[in-house]
Amino acid sequence: MEFGRLITAMVTPFDANGQIDWQTAGKLVDYLIEEQQSDSLVVAGTTGESPTLSDDEKIELFRFVVKQAAGRCKIIAGTGSNNTVHSIHLTQEAEACGVDGILLVAPYYNKPSQEGLYQHFKAIAEATKLPVILYNVEGRTGVNISVDTTLRLARLDNVVATKDCASLDQLTQIVSGAPEGFLVYSGDDSATLPALSIGAYGIVSVAGHIVGAKMKAMIAAYVSGNVAEAARLNGELFPVFKGLFHCPHPVPNPVAVKYALGLKGLPVGSVRLPLVDANEAEANFLRDLVL
Repeated sequence: MEFGRLITAMVTPFDANGQIDWQTAGKLVDYLIEEQQSDSLVVAGTTGESPTLSDDEKIELFRFVVKQAAGRCKIIAGTGSNNTVHSIHLTQEAEACGVDGILLVAPYYNKPSQEGLYQHFKAIAEATKLPVILYNVEGRTGVNISVDTTLRLARLDNVVATKDCASLDQLTQIVSGAPEGFLVYSGDDSATLPALSIGAYGIVSVAGHIVGAKMKAMIAAYVSGNVAEAARLNGELFPVFKGLFHCPHPVPNPVAVKYALGLKGLPVGSVRLPLVDANEAEANFLRDLVL
């Protein structure tokens, strides 16, 4: 299964009542594919506010986005949680919706051991025929999927990639030890080009909502050997990469990118509590950043 080099973790549009705005969701899928050139979309990931989506909402989103994309890009369902049995159930529901793969975040809050992590991911992988992408983000989960555990999981038939937000040191070790065909994706937009330079394959992106087409150009330039052009584009994009998470101080994703989409003419509504919308200072910063 080929998921491409630019995977965008899609926001979930909400209406004025805090419910999923299906009309806007359809427009967003088209926009991310046609204008921002996403190769794949992650649905109901962290950027999609998975913690505040019900299972019914997630399943409906999976079904809706698969239909809307109509084969124009791959659809990856965020089905991971800190409950293995629940993750298996949601994964099997996603498979029935016709998604192309699943993204499994490391279990959060209960802080499993490395053996616990391995058995968790193995149990889910064995319960589906879909390709599995691991998701390592210690800053949100409180646990790091180690290099050894990642490489051990990479030997399972349908564990095909990892989205890893760890250091370039860890990514380097994974790339160096991974079996043929196992792909490493950066989970940090600002690390896209450095990660490519040490052998990563691509990016699972937030900024892809705003500057996806330029990110594709940067990646293409690097892959084709035009490192100077890739570096130039990276420098141009870097303020957006950082600004969507620090505007001008740290803000939780997807607060900034949702506001930025509105500035770009595609309003996707508010965020759900416990997140809150950008304040005046953050809004002014983002206006200067993206307009």
